Amino acid sequence: MAQKTKYNMVKEKITDWITSGQVMPGEKIYSENELVKKFGVSRHTVRQAIGDLVHEGWLYREQGAGTFCSGQQLHQKLPENKIQNTNSKNIGVITTYISDYIFPSIIKGIESYLTEQGYSLTFACTDNDIEKEQQCLQSMLSRHIDGLIVEPTKSGSFNPNINFFLELEQNNIPYLMINQFYPQLIPPHIIVNDQKGGFLAAEHLIKLGHQKIIGIFKADDLQGIYRMQGFIEAHRENNTPLSPELMINYSTEEQNDVLIDKVRKLLSTSEEMPTGIICYNDQIAVSVLNCLKELDLSVPEDISIVGFDDSFLAEATELTSVTHPKIELGIQAAKWIVSAVENRNHEGNDPQSTVFEPELVIRNSSSFLKNECIVS
Repeated sequence: MAQKTKYNMVKEKITDWITSGQVMPGEKIYSENELVKKFGVSRHTVRQAIGDLVHEGWLYREQGAGTFCSGQQLHQKLPENKIQNTNSKNIGVITTYISDYIFPSIIKGIESYLTEQGYSLTFACTDNDIEKEQQCLQSMLSRHIDGLIVEPTKSGSFNPNINFFLELEQNNIPYLMINQFYPQLIPPHIIVNDQKGGFLAAEHLIKLGHQKIIGIFKADDLQGIYRMQGFIEAHRENNTPLSPELMINYSTEEQNDVLIDKVRKLLSTSEEMPTGIICYNDQIAVSVLNCLKELDLSVPEDISIVGFDDSFLAEATELTSVTHPKIELGIQAAKWIVSAVENRNHEGNDPQSTVFEPELVIRNSSSFLKNECIVS
């Protein structure tokens, strides 16, 4: 059987399971190994088929748990008598990413509430690219959505797609921004107090006696800017000198090799070795952990490290991290948009913004500086 035919066979069989009701929304499908054995195909073929089904909205991944039936396509693909608990309302969801990192958990929260309320969903992702965001917004408007949940793209700089959001307003289509928002619009939003998170992370290491702390922050998203502000604030409040050369900023396009090269160069050329690192998120922290291992630096003996988002990556690597509500944020976003679509917001009972207060989860990646006493 040709590779393309095998790929089509796997993909079509999985969609058949979903449309026939053999696999229901929220249910886990077979693992990669099970699918390889079941269909007699290569792991590459299975991964390609699963990846495309995730992109098309049939499935979603939850890191550490597996791949699950999304159900968002059922309203378009199921025969009429197969559709249950639905109405004509369709909610658009645009995030920077869909199947990676913490996004499956956020989407799971959104989807669980909206499908329970009988809403259909249309998903799209921008890959944190402005042009892709424009395409996503144009597509949502053409689908005549009733409401939109959107994570802004590169919120740290002026966004040229503001006109599409103004068009939503002109058409009385409610929209809500999550994780951050475009300050030009000041729209309803549900976010995390990123500045406080950056403060908690930095103060934690300062209280452990660390004085030379590297701060790694994303520069083209407001989350990174606010986390950096908290990092600086913690140094000021604790009368700890902040070395400008220890601040590393990076863009979306630099978040892989370019960023790690910056970290490697800083650690290799510093006259006095830094003893702590604060990372923009857990993904970056894991990349930095690998870099430290290459440089024969031990964590936390030689250097302590703190991430952000308290993701599955933090749990797997015993990483100290700042919390992100994930599923709860998704549920609250879904509740808000349903309320807005059904015009209940006009009663004044629903706030225009919600800010989750983060906490620090301490694990084994951070410890007292050697020869330091406890700082009260």
